[in-house]
Amino acid sequence: MIADRARFRHAKKLERLAGFRLPELAFSGTMLETLSSRVDYDALDFAVRQQVLVFFDDFLRCDCKNSPMCGCPEKKFAKKVIELRENGLDHRQISVFMLDEYGIEIFPADVLSFLEESVHVLEAISDVARLQGRGVLAKKTDDHIGLIER
Repeated sequence: MIADRARFRHAKKLERLAGFRLPELAFSGTMLETLSSRVDYDALDFAVRQQVLVFFDDFLRCDCKNSPMCGCPEKKFAKKVIELRENGLDHRQISVFMLDEYGIEIFPADVLSFLEESVHVLEAISDVARLQGRGVLAKKTDDHIGLIER
């Protein structure tokens, strides 16, 4: 999944605030737990604090009992990447957007690979939907494929 490749640019700053070693991976369990409970955001410089707060708002807010370890942050991140592509950004622009908006580093090649995998999954869903006589679902998946591939 794409979330497994996302790294926080400011992981060392967050590590110093938390007082223990943190992995760079943005969606690792330790990082998510730390962001949800242990970080004094006021101690961060303004730009980093804004990025962390936007990350928190966009990916960590959910009503699940096991939040943030429920899987929702990773799903929301994948959905965000696909939405950005459907809105016309290419894989390089998505990588830059993630860095600017959230402080998340992700290689453009990883974004491209994820988008290609997503198209293959959507093609399979479309094929199964057609076999099951669910034309509306097939049409919706075809629309998403068209937006991703353009």
